[in-house]
Amino acid sequence: MSESESSNPCLSCGACCASYRVSFHWAETPPGLDESLLQRLGPQQLCMSGTAYGAPRCVALQGEIGRAVSCGVYAHRPPPCDELKPGQPQCQRARARHGLPALELRP
Repeated sequence: MSESESSNPCLSCGACCASYRVSFHWAETPPGLDESLLQRLGPQQLCMSGTAYGAPRCVALQGEIGRAVSCGVYAHRPPPCDELKPGQPQCQRARARHGLPALELRP
């Protein structure tokens, strides 16, 4: 694993971005996030396009899951994306769903 991957395992993963709905209140929409990337779920709820139903994959996810990925809107990502941290249970479940090994994080 390269130094950048060990400091940010998300750069070689992307499983969370292809496992969960990224939903948030419309008032939490980050400035600069292109509205064409959003889908309305209800009067006050939005989500990132591609994450609402079925086999989710965020429209902003670029690259191949488990190899090399990036977020096309990283600087303007919504709150749920920033809240999920590497190694949390949700992360580990998403990795397992995509056949990736569990993260072994160092303290």
